[in-house]
Amino acid sequence: MDQERDTPAGRGRAGRTGRREGRTVRTAVLGRPYIVRAIPPYDIMGEENLVRIERAAERIGAEVGIEFRDDPVALDLWRRAGASVDGVRVRFEPGLLRELLKTAPATFTQHARNPARSVEIGGRSVVFSPAYGSPFVMDLDKGRRYGTLEDFQNFIKLAQASPWLHHSGGTICEPVDVPVNKRHLDMVYSHIRYSDRAFMGSVTAESRAEDSIEMARIVFGRDFVDRHCVILGNVNVNSPLVWDGTMTKALRAYARANQAGVVVPFILGGAMGPVTNAGAIAQSLVETMAGCALTQLERPGAPVIFGNFLSSTALRSGSPTFGTPEPAIGSMVVGQLARRLNLPLRCSGNFTTSKLPDAHAMTEGTMSMLAAVHCGANFILHAAGFLDGLLSMSYEKFVLDTDLCGALHTYLDGVPVDDNQLAVEAFAEVGPGNHFFGSAHTLANYQTAYWDSETADNEPFEKWEAAGSEDAAKRANRLWKKRLAEYEAPPLDESVDEALRAFMERRKGEMPDAWY
Repeated sequence: MDQERDTPAGRGRAGRTGRREGRTVRTAVLGRPYIVRAIPPYDIMGEENLVRIERAAERIGAEVGIEFRDDPVALDLWRRAGASVDGVRVRFEPGLLRELLKTAPATFTQHARNPARSVEIGGRSVVFSPAYGSPFVMDLDKGRRYGTLEDFQNFIKLAQASPWLHHSGGTICEPVDVPVNKRHLDMVYSHIRYSDRAFMGSVTAESRAEDSIEMARIVFGRDFVDRHCVILGNVNVNSPLVWDGTMTKALRAYARANQAGVVVPFILGGAMGPVTNAGAIAQSLVETMAGCALTQLERPGAPVIFGNFLSSTALRSGSPTFGTPEPAIGSMVVGQLARRLNLPLRCSGNFTTSKLPDAHAMTEGTMSMLAAVHCGANFILHAAGFLDGLLSMSYEKFVLDTDLCGALHTYLDGVPVDDNQLAVEAFAEVGPGNHFFGSAHTLANYQTAYWDSETADNEPFEKWEAAGSEDAAKRANRLWKKRLAEYEAPPLDESVDEALRAFMERRKGEMPDAWY
């Protein structure tokens, strides 16, 4: 027998864990493919100031313009749309970008290979997705190190195992043990093989975007992909006011295939944008609108997500900062602007510059996640695992963050009101001065009444101490190992798997390894 479980503290922990896991299993089986918010987004800015920001963005676009580098096709599309093109500088008459965006859908479905896992993006939906893009990974046992394909696959498995995430994500960490020009094939295959949720493809070259889309066609069928969104591509503006050809060619590849681009300026205030919030928001608005409009020039009606990534800079050192209040409140305004354009929104995430999964990390992460859910974001990338200013993907923080995502499910449900929730009969049963513990209402509702954290310890100090005095990071360390040990891959049709492997083998054989 397990000796720990044979102690009173161990038996208490085992009982709590068993009850909690039972509830979690039920949630995972019955759970939601995404959240439909029952509370409205929070509008913090009035009409007059919103119009001033929109007019400032139009002035930037018309008077300064945006450079579109190394993509002659994009320049030709702008020229034919009526923009002023001078070399690589493109200027937009006020109203042009807004008019072009009218063909973009306000909501769309991203289909998963398991139809029960498909997600709605836009409207009242909220989709949580893991963090994206870290070159390093980190855990309490091995510390900080470069990510590998095994790490990448582990995070896909952890995301698949969580009932609180809805999306498999994209480049969760960089698998640096695979050649740069071939790793996109392994990453997309890993999402398909180890998850049955929706996923993201590569954007680091047009050919890699096209490979990602082709692999999606193998899974879903060419005709289905031409008519439905099955893969996302996250592209970044080279702020300030530059779209480079790598990004626009990838963005156009997704739009051409009727797949959704996620268009995101990455603005560090004081470095890639002004230190003032309103100026950074105006900059992000024109940069994002231009990228979203380009998808409509490539293929009118293609789905696109209006993205935003406001952050700040420690001006004494020049170091990036994340999870600070100014970008968080700025995200609220960005949400209002996106709704005025009638576009789905990606905004904010679980941001932090902390180097450990500690109080610093959770304070900053909670600040930015609350901004994300209150600003009306539909697709929340970086919902779990983000550490070290996005340089590191943390196993423990991933578990802590998914726990926060679980709490946000309940938070976004708001306060339902019906006869059971009002509990009038329970007051008649209990009467004045008595407790509700044994009442019929409590017994009927206790299993679903409250969200139950998997990482918190709510026991008295003495019980916590007797059980080993674990902090949240240590509990998360134990949980991620348990989840990986118990993980089971969702079924994948053998013929699809064979076709994917054959495609990867052929593509890898067509090019020598490149490591930079």
